[in-house]
Amino acid sequence: MRVLFMGTPDFAIPTLRALASAHEVVCVVSQPDKPKGRGMQLHPTPVKSAAMELGLEVRQPVTLKDQAFLPDLTELRPDAIVVVAYGKLLPEYVLNFPKYGCINAHGSLLPAYRGAAPMQRAIMEGCAKTGITTQKMAKGLDTGDMLEWKAVTIAPDDNFETIHDKLATVSADLILSTLAGLEAGTITPVKQDNALATYAAKIEKADCVLDFTRTAQQLHDQIRGLSPIPLAFTKLNGKLLKIVASKVSSETSSKAPGAVLSIDKGVIAVATGDGILHITDVLPEGKGRMSAAAFVNGKKITVGDVLGE
Repeated sequence: MRVLFMGTPDFAIPTLRALASAHEVVCVVSQPDKPKGRGMQLHPTPVKSAAMELGLEVRQPVTLKDQAFLPDLTELRPDAIVVVAYGKLLPEYVLNFPKYGCINAHGSLLPAYRGAAPMQRAIMEGCAKTGITTQKMAKGLDTGDMLEWKAVTIAPDDNFETIHDKLATVSADLILSTLAGLEAGTITPVKQDNALATYAAKIEKADCVLDFTRTAQQLHDQIRGLSPIPLAFTKLNGKLLKIVASKVSSETSSKAPGAVLSIDKGVIAVATGDGILHITDVLPEGKGRMSAAAFVNGKKITVGDVLGE
């Protein structure tokens, strides 16, 4: 099958590689290069870098509006367009161009968690599972008919990084399966039940603030859903303290939420609205990531300190 691939971040790379081994990838479309670093030099997107390694042609249109990409589509003649985390809504002329449509791999079990941050939100809200859904894209945000889906368990110690990597692998497998099914005519699209839809909004700074009046489990889910990036944070003695990893203790405390209860055994034990949170890894302001034990050894925290003040 002649496939046009559209993607931008690391998450899309396994799918691109799978397509390149099974189909004719006529072109890879990614977001424009962006300036980074002190010198603000232009850097390619992860997908562009991967495509170049595979010897594939890359195009980076600034806009798809006003049929700006139509000449490219006419030239490339894709049978299908596969979209994985491209980062822009596709105009109708793009959606309607290929024979098999635009096929998207979305990081949730639709119609749950439509939107920009489905993996993070599922973990932050304590879900026991998530998954990948392939959908035939339509006008709207993740509203297209579902083609195939596969569930993935969210283990108690999973964070955004581990779920991201698991789902990236599932995405690659499911896209190949979906394309084969579409070509064979064995897939029956299933309309989404909009009444069951939920929205996974982009992660904002306010989502990263730790409120210790919440339960230890809720705080732990928030921390792991935001780790390793952008990281949940609090304040300690007026300085920013980002939390990389934590555990939920079965102990209880009558101390005020945010109070540091103990700093031994390699963890910082903190009182919450319900239960005790054990902080195991941190990123202090102006420092690199370190274990809680290293942070304690640096005498930056003591019993009786209050996080959040």
